Amino acid sequence: MHTMHRKRMMLVTLPSLVISLLLFIIFFNFQVIRSPSIPSSKTTILQTQFSLLIGILTRADNYDRRHFLRLIYGIQSSPIAKIDVKFIFCNLTKPEQRILISLEILRFNDIIILNCTENMNNGKTYTYFSSLPGILPRKYDYVMKADDDVFIRLKPLALSLKPLPRVDMYYGFVIPCASMNPFVEYMSGMGFLLSWDLVEWIGESDIPRKEMFGPEDKMVGKWLKMGRKARNRFSNKPAMYDYPGTNGKCSHELIPETVAVHRLKRWDHWSHVLEFFNVTKQVL
Repeated sequence: MHTMHRKRMMLVTLPSLVISLLLFIIFFNFQVIRSPSIPSSKTTILQTQFSLLIGILTRADNYDRRHFLRLIYGIQSSPIAKIDVKFIFCNLTKPEQRILISLEILRFNDIIILNCTENMNNGKTYTYFSSLPGILPRKYDYVMKADDDVFIRLKPLALSLKPLPRVDMYYGFVIPCASMNPFVEYMSGMGFLLSWDLVEWIGESDIPRKEMFGPEDKMVGKWLKMGRKARNRFSNKPAMYDYPGTNGKCSHELIPETVAVHRLKRWDHWSHVLEFFNVTKQVL
């Protein structure tokens, strides 16, 4: 009698054990499938990557300078930022410009032509920033305005931006030259940067529209002050500066941690800078 009872118990218990085991396996597999995998270094880089547009304000006739700068920026990159470099100028005025610049656009697609008359202190910078939201196919985290006589080192620039805020941001080389306070005045035109929300604000606000004319980099600082914008500011001194001996206290000797060197008006200046940073050392 006891033997038969044990057999019945075994018959009942065995299927229960099998079912429990199956449920455990299914549950375990489900957990493994749902567990997040450890991201690769490549995935991590992509997740932390930010975007930057560098707009180099120049003139339509500066063909040689554009071709040279394409070489300078075409051999640089940064693993932590998606950086696009574009050349910015106003409406074309000569028949030959339409042919030659059309060829550049077809070959490089790196030119933005603004609806303005070429000028220095009559609204070109305003037109640049205010036009971008309406003509670009995408948003950027940051937009930079740069001169065509500045050498920007893209990797150090990106590294300096990595820990900074992505909104309400104003970055550059603060004027006056001796100051280290980014809130005292405005950022030099050698190369200053705004976060995308400030670019949109420039296009939407009446403040910049009514204050377009005057020293343009100074006017940008004025707009931001009047609008109580750019609460996040960063003056990257001494990493940004004018070429040695060209502009008093704004100049100093070349240093390894350089982000930007300005006032490169002569080819021997460019040669000195490129040699100092070993840009072509591995070639010849």
